[in-house]
Amino acid sequence: MIELGVNVDHVATIRQARCTYEPDPVWAAVEAHLGGADGITIHLREDRRHIQDADVEKLRELAQIKLNLEMAATDEMLAIACRIKPQMAMLVPEGRHEVTTEGGLDILAQEERLRAAVQRLADAGIVTSVFIDADPAQVEAAARIGARVCELHTGPYAHAFYHQGRDAESPAVVGELDKIRRAGETIRQLGMRFNAGHALNYFNVQPVARLAGIRELHIGHAIISRAVFVGLREAVREMKRLLREAQERSR
Repeated sequence: MIELGVNVDHVATIRQARCTYEPDPVWAAVEAHLGGADGITIHLREDRRHIQDADVEKLRELAQIKLNLEMAATDEMLAIACRIKPQMAMLVPEGRHEVTTEGGLDILAQEERLRAAVQRLADAGIVTSVFIDADPAQVEAAARIGARVCELHTGPYAHAFYHQGRDAESPAVVGELDKIRRAGETIRQLGMRFNAGHALNYFNVQPVARLAGIRELHIGHAIISRAVFVGLREAVREMKRLLREAQERSR
């Protein structure tokens, strides 16, 4: 069964907007777990715009489900990850100018540096993941540096879905989904785990969830947005139901 990792960064975004102590991402993680989440994702950014170091430490101590730490491949972040030891660390590109992560990690341009980062994480007992575009060349590079998991960037698919009026059968949407499908096949052929995420929501998630061999989706903004109106536990339940339905139909 496909797994759901819930990103709780934007709970911290609300807290940091007021420079206060609530809402607490740890409480959000508990609610997500009770709603059926299989894992919790957080991104500790260099500028600490939402998740803080203390959040990472508390979540590692208290979360009862898998913790996935998104991070840049910097010495500072590698040191934090090796000390905290989340179950999984996902290397992502990072820019202070961006609102959210824009595009996948360019492994081809920095293979040696990223190979060393992956090895350092692996030596600490951490499952290593990379967030990349649905590009077979980047998938092959991920295998060369020793990544165990590839998370494919679903942003281009999600944006096409929205701009095509949520028409899942439009050529633009079908084309982007096919890129993910083909990259996913390459990931599996190379012995890595096929995950995906970015800009997925309640309208566009099912075609991705039906892809052969996909193991886990990481979703944050859409779930937190729905939670404003229905509560976080129910928002997670609704997303899990969509994932289950998608996989049942694909059998």
